[in-house]
Amino acid sequence: MNIRFMGEPIVRVAVLGASGYSGGEVLRLLLGHPGVAVAFLGGSGSVGGTLGDVHPHLAGTGAAELRVRPTEEVDGVDVALAALPHGTCAGLAPSILERGIRLIDLSGDFRLPAAAYPEWYGFVHPAPAWLDKSVYGLPELFREQVRTAALVANPGCYPTPVALGLVPLLREGLIGSAAVLVDGKTGLSGAGRSAAEGLAYSVSEESVRPYRFPRHQHTPEMEWALELASGAPPAVTFVPHLVPAVRGVLVTCYAPASGGATTRDLRKALESAYAGEPFVRVLPEGAMLDTKRVRGSNVVELQAVVDPRSGTAVVAGALDNLVKGAAGQAIQNLNLMVGFEETTGLPVAGVYP
Repeated sequence: MNIRFMGEPIVRVAVLGASGYSGGEVLRLLLGHPGVAVAFLGGSGSVGGTLGDVHPHLAGTGAAELRVRPTEEVDGVDVALAALPHGTCAGLAPSILERGIRLIDLSGDFRLPAAAYPEWYGFVHPAPAWLDKSVYGLPELFREQVRTAALVANPGCYPTPVALGLVPLLREGLIGSAAVLVDGKTGLSGAGRSAAEGLAYSVSEESVRPYRFPRHQHTPEMEWALELASGAPPAVTFVPHLVPAVRGVLVTCYAPASGGATTRDLRKALESAYAGEPFVRVLPEGAMLDTKRVRGSNVVELQAVVDPRSGTAVVAGALDNLVKGAAGQAIQNLNLMVGFEETTGLPVAGVYP
């Protein structure tokens, strides 16, 4: 790596699962990153097609003629970002890592202890030794561990705002962890690019519907992330909903307020935890979240209040599920792993209206 930008070497990157929504968003952001060269596209059904074929919105870019190759052929790169279906990266990861390629996995394959996979993902994990070596890649909570990791488990879109919103409050003893309720809303892109009747316009327009509860795979991830970061083993009840939007995640978390905690206490804890964090925005008192406001950005918005009538702490978070909830967070981790400025190539301004 002889070419340098701002004193740092150019990093050769592979994107595996390049044809999906998350893979396409990784590529869109990487193509504007001054320290990265996209050197390999991996896929299965799209093998042989060019980036411009697979993602027409990326036609005309410097990598538009790069062709998709079989994922298992990945080589000649420094870091691989894998946006593959759940269960796929778990089998590929050992051979990639053993060749000295650092790996950021956007699926759920390295986010949980091995014993959780049969119940929540439906398979026995094929690489349990690597689970013990993986780092949960939520930079605002695990930044130093990410810097030296060979394998980073990129968090899910729902657990990201849940962990960022609740961990500072758990650490300060402001909320209880025995009964945490999480209501989630997501746009249809969170379900991936594959065609499905339930995602068709005629079905989803003007429809809000819950799905996959109480067995959504992000439930144990929320519990694991909260325990890792705060030491408090929580019990989370999570109900996700599909809403008629393309992008965006909004979570509203409910937990018992502890020891007479007030709205001011919650806000002070969040503001203190994220002072100077470029991608976490704690809103002013009384301001409401808006998923559209963070669309296209790598930003999480947070708001927290205590309902004095019921003694309930209400913590809400919003993000773009394809950026801070997937691709943007992966690139934030990439920047940390290779020593770039953490914000490089990442937008803090949303696309509005």
